[in-house]
Amino acid sequence: MKTLLNIIWLVLSGFWLFLGYVLAGVICCVLIVTIPWGIASFRIANYVLWPFGRQVVQKPTAGVFSFIGNVIWFLVAGLWLAIGHVVSGVALAITIIGIPLAIADFKLIPVSLAPLGKEIVPTSGSGIVAPRTA
Repeated sequence: MKTLLNIIWLVLSGFWLFLGYVLAGVICCVLIVTIPWGIASFRIANYVLWPFGRQVVQKPTAGVFSFIGNVIWFLVAGLWLAIGHVVSGVALAITIIGIPLAIADFKLIPVSLAPLGKEIVPTSGSGIVAPRTA
């Protein structure tokens, strides 16, 4: 079921959101000073391309620098990416088959607004976060 949802997501919304994150990452990397935000953008672009079966969790080591970085990210790219998620989520919610995809799209809004201090981990079948390996 996750694979089917990912394929439908990729066709209807995922590819275009992926391009938005890649564009934000390229712009951040070109500006040199904002390379850490570019790397975070590329990481989220990978997640947005194939989101079902993975989830975003808070890093336990995230601190004040993540908060400051997220404020800068919000001003540079986060707001625009969140608007993209809202628009595509509303468009997906129009059809019955798109409702689960719209819910996933709306769940990505907090990540698009504040990506630093979070990590993407696979989920197990029960929805519980799978243990990380070193």
